[in-house]
Formats: sequence, structure tokens, C-alpha cells
Amino acid sequence: MEQDRIALKRKKPTLKSRLISFFFPDHIYRFQRTLRHAEYYHNKRKTLLTLPFYAYYFIRYKREGLRLGFSIPLNVFGPGLAIVHIGTIVINPQARIGANCRIHVCTNIGTSTGSAVAPIIGDNVYIAPGVKIYGEITICNNVAFAANAAVSKSISEENCLYGGVPAKKIAGIDMKKLLKHL
Repeated sequence: MEQDRIALKRKKPTLKSRLISFFFPDHIYRFQRTLRHAEYYHNKRKTLLTLPFYAYYFIRYKREGLRLGFSIPLNVFGPGLAIVHIGTIVINPQARIGANCRIHVCTNIGTSTGSAVAPIIGDNVYIAPGVKIYGEITICNNVAFAANAAVSKSISEENCLYGGVPAKKIAGIDMKKLLKHL
């Protein structure tokens, strides 16, 4: 949760910030915290003590996800997730996404027709609005996708920007400039 907070550029909570967030809540950060709590209790051994906590956080996670338009399953994203805007994000439960992923609205990550295998995406990935990533593919670390790109083939070249339909290499980039929290 600490890496998610840093990725979203949120300061450590103080009494003043907690009062402000009570009246003006940050819905995305609240969803991400609830997602991480639900993941924690989902992965923990179920006992009579932990089961009510899991049920509480799972129900909150589902309810907030529906309200915000996020269909993000548990245990898909690594630490450092940054959801930038409220809007539709659909992720297949079989997908695996590494640490420090910055994801925008109208993004779909899923399977291709006739396949049950979803993409595996590396660390330090920037996914712009409208990107569709699908199929039995692997994407390496330190990659960025331009808006509305359609990715259906594996990518093995790091520090590059991909865009278009189908996605092709556009340019080389420095991911530390794009993901400033690295």
C-alpha cells in the first residue's frame, strides 16, 4: 500500500489531510486501499477471526469498483499501481501485471478469441487511455503504450513507446521521465 501511495503521489496522512479527505474523498485512492486490503485477507489463511474482515473488504472492493467503473480482479497488479482517472478499466483475472504500472481509463487487458491465456506484463509500464492488450502475449519491463493502441503481439524491447493499431514501435523513451516516482 505504501508503494501505491507513492505511485499516486499522495503525501503521508496527517490529521489535516484526514479531515479534508473526509469531506472531499479521493475515490481512486480509497478503491486501491480497499483492493489491497481485500487481497491481503484473500491470501491470508481463513479463520473465524479473519473471515469477517475478508468479507467486509471484499464487499467494499466490489461496491467501489462498480461505482467507479473498475473491473480489476484480486492479485493481478504488483505494488506501485497508479490508476489515474475514474472510468472503465477491465482486466482479465488471468492477467499478471508487474510493479509500478500507471493505467488510464478505457483500458482492456484480456484474452483473445478462443484462448484462455491472458497477457503477462512486466514492471514499470505506462498504459495510456484506450489501450487494448489481449492474447497470449508477454510484455517486457519499461514499456509505454500510446493512446488507443491495440497490442496483440509480444514485446521484448525495453524503453520504447508503442502505439497504433496494431501496436508498433514509435520511439525510444526514458521511463524515469514518464513514471516520475521510480
